[in-house]
Amino acid sequence: MDKMLYVAMTGASQNALAQKAHANNLANISTSGFQRDLEQARSMPVFGDSFPARAYAMSERPATDFTPGAMQETGRDLDVAVGGEGWIAVQAPDGSEAYVRTASMNVDALGVLRAGNGMPVMGNAGPIAVPPEQKIEVGQDGTISIRAMGEGPRVMAEVDRIKLVKPDLKQMTKGLDGLIHTKDGKPAAADASVQVVSGFIEASNVNAVEEMTSVLALSRQFELHIKMMNTAKEGDEAMARVLQNS
Repeated sequence: MDKMLYVAMTGASQNALAQKAHANNLANISTSGFQRDLEQARSMPVFGDSFPARAYAMSERPATDFTPGAMQETGRDLDVAVGGEGWIAVQAPDGSEAYVRTASMNVDALGVLRAGNGMPVMGNAGPIAVPPEQKIEVGQDGTISIRAMGEGPRVMAEVDRIKLVKPDLKQMTKGLDGLIHTKDGKPAAADASVQVVSGFIEASNVNAVEEMTSVLALSRQFELHIKMMNTAKEGDEAMARVLQNS
């Protein structure tokens, strides 16, 4: 009974954590460029002073689903999304380099080009700064071109180029800040083969039906664990009565 109760108790606890992972995916179904978290459960032996005769259930996030989301047309020049494989480099709050799949960019009061999440967009030599301009365009290769104040409609000047990278996905991981990082923490090298599409953003890759089905299945599993715990309790009480009457 002790083993049964332990397995059921840990199963219910870890089951609740698994539901949080899927609930977080559902909450970000409308977040542009969101990469859904995968979740799995496995049994783990309990190590201690004695032999590992007991096991417990453990939920874990083995990886992130890097499947691209659908492209949504906005018509806005500063909305860009990676076409195919690759990432847009941004500066994380801690100063390190992080990566996103899409960016609804804007120029702040200081002229810094920022992604929709507020992170500065990285260029050839750090965050991109844009001089005062009448119009700004983004080329397929990430080139930032502007028409300066007072210039004619045909006069466009190249300011910088968005850093686009394409590292091995096995070396990428999602951090606690929700951004994608390299596992070793080192900046990835720029890749000239990566292209962006202006006027589009990439939607979340979360499948609402799949996530909702997983949440419902986990809820039923949680109820089953509770029933197992009650069964173990009833069995223990029955055994106690037998010993009292013997």
